[in-house]
Amino acid sequence: MARILRINTRERTYEYQDLGEYAGLGGRALTSRMILNEIPPTCNPIGPDNKLIIATGLLAGTLAANSGRISVGAKSPLTGGIKESNSGGMVALKMAKLDLLAVVLEDKPTRDAPLCTIKITKDGVSFEDASDLEGVGTYAASEKLLEAHGQKTGVMLIGPAGETCRLAASIQFTDPRKRPARAAGRGGLGAVMGSKRVKALVFDDAGGLGSEYADKAAFKEAAKRWAQILRDHPVTGQGLPAFGTSILVNILNEAGALPTKNFREGRFDKVAGITGEKMVEYMEARGGRVKEGCHPGCMIQCSQAYHDKDGNYLTSGFEYETVWAFGANSLIDDLDAIAQMDRLCDDLGLDTIDVGNAVVMAMDGGVIPWGDGQAAINLLKRVYDKNDSLGQIIGNGTAFAGEAFGVERIPVVKRQALPAYDPRSVKGVGVTYATTPMGADHTAGYAVCQNILKVGGDIDPLKSTSDNIEVSKNLQIATAAVDATGLCLFVAFAVLDTEDSLDVIAKMISAKYGIDFKASDVAPVGIGVLKDEYAFNEAAGFTKAHDQLPEFFSKETLPPHNTRWEYSIEDLQKAKA
Repeated sequence: MARILRINTRERTYEYQDLGEYAGLGGRALTSRMILNEIPPTCNPIGPDNKLIIATGLLAGTLAANSGRISVGAKSPLTGGIKESNSGGMVALKMAKLDLLAVVLEDKPTRDAPLCTIKITKDGVSFEDASDLEGVGTYAASEKLLEAHGQKTGVMLIGPAGETCRLAASIQFTDPRKRPARAAGRGGLGAVMGSKRVKALVFDDAGGLGSEYADKAAFKEAAKRWAQILRDHPVTGQGLPAFGTSILVNILNEAGALPTKNFREGRFDKVAGITGEKMVEYMEARGGRVKEGCHPGCMIQCSQAYHDKDGNYLTSGFEYETVWAFGANSLIDDLDAIAQMDRLCDDLGLDTIDVGNAVVMAMDGGVIPWGDGQAAINLLKRVYDKNDSLGQIIGNGTAFAGEAFGVERIPVVKRQALPAYDPRSVKGVGVTYATTPMGADHTAGYAVCQNILKVGGDIDPLKSTSDNIEVSKNLQIATAAVDATGLCLFVAFAVLDTEDSLDVIAKMISAKYGIDFKASDVAPVGIGVLKDEYAFNEAAGFTKAHDQLPEFFSKETLPPHNTRWEYSIEDLQKAKA
C-alpha cells in the first residue's frame, strides 16, 4: 500500500503515513491538494510553513510507457502562488518501488545549519552532512553522491542557485545515464529545497517490492495498446525521436511566432544555426546521441546527448525552449554557445526559460551586447559566486532582472517568464499563459497543437476568437489530469488524434487499482486539480487582474503578421475551469 513519507528538516526526523484523505490522488493532483490543505497561502515561500512535496503519478513504476514523470509542488518563491513543476529522471521509479506516493519536506533549520543529504531506503531515512557539497555544481555533486551511495540510486539535488535561494532555482534529477540533466525547472522550487538546507535526496530502491496490480493481465493488455498508440503517431513515433523538441525551431520561425529580440519580432534571420536539424547534424558528426529517454520506460525518446567540437559530452535534455531563450530571443546563433549555457543552468540548478529571459533583460538593459554568446556565458558563470551582485540578479529570474536593469518590456505573467511562443501569433497558448494558476507556462495547456501543428484540431493562431479560449480551457483541464497520472506531457499529441486513447489510459488505471475508472472520469480529475489551484491563489491574493499578459503585447504588433494581443481580462476568465 503506497505511503506518504514526511520529513522534518529542522528536527531531522521522519514518519510514514497512510494516504488517508489523499487516497486516489497522484502527481499534480496530490501536490496541489496538499498545498491547498497544508500550506498557509500567505506564508513566506522560503519560511518554515512552506513545504516541498515530491509526488509520483498514479501509473508510476508500472509497465505503462512514458509513466515515469515526477511532480514537485510548493508555494512558489518566484510567483507567490501555487506551483507544480514536472520532471523526468530516475526518482519516480525509485519511489514507486519503495512504496512511496509522496515525500514531503517540512519545517526548516536555521540559515547557518549545515547542508544535508537525505537518503531514503526500504528500511527508513538517514541524514548525512553535505557540507563538502556546498557551492558544488550538480554534475560534480551527483557524481560524488552516486559514488557514495551506489550507481543504481536515483538522485534529486540543487545547485549553488538553490542553496542561496535564488528565485529561478531548479531541482535537478539524475537521468538513466546518471547525469543531473532533468529539471523541475519552473517556479523557483530549488529555493524551497535550499531554504530547508537539503542539498540532495538519494533514493535507494534495493529490496523494494515494485508495483502491484489488481489485474495484471488486463494492465498488460491495455499497456500494449498504449505503446502502439505512441509508436504509431507521427509526432511521438517519428518527429520527436528524430529531432527532439528542437524540431519546433523551424516550424515556429516559419509560422512567424518564434519570439526574437525580447519578443520584438516573430522570425529570426539567423535561425538556420540553431534548428533541430542543425543540432542533429552536430550530434551525428561528433558522436553524440540523437535520441534517448529522460526516464525508464520512455518510448518517445526526445532527449539526446550533445557533444562539443572535440567530441566530449556537453549537455543533454537540450530542449526547444532553451535553444530559443538563449538563441533567437537573445540573437545568438551559435548552437555550441547555447549548449554551454544549458549545461551551466543544469549545473547551477537554474530554470533555462526564466534565466534565458533574464539574460535577455541584461541585453535589453545594456549590460551585455545583443547576440554575444560569450558575454552571456560569462554572465551565467557569475551565479556560482554567491556574493556577486550581477550573478544574484540573473539567478533571480526575468522579472527581478528586468526591474533591476530598468527594462520596460518584461515578458512575465505572475512574475514567471513567457516560454518560446509569441502569444500574438499563437493565441491559444497565449490564453494559457494568462490564465493558468502556474504563471506563464506553455505546458499547462499546449494549444500549439491546434494553432500550429494541427494536432487535435485546426484553430487559427492569429485570430482572437472564442475558439482559442475554449481550446486552452480544455487543454488545461486535460493536462492537469495527465499530470496526475505521471504520464509525459508529450503523449498528448497521440491522445488528441487517437479515438480510444483515453479509454486505454482509464483501463490501465482501473487494472492497476481495481476500480472502475472511465474515460469520462478524466475531465473531472483535471477540473478538481485546477479548482484547488485557483482556491490557493485566490487566498494568496491573486485576482482576475493577474490573468493577463504584459501591456506591450496589446500595444505593439508582431511582425511578420502584425498581430497584437486583444483579449480582455473578462474574456480570459472564460478559460478557467
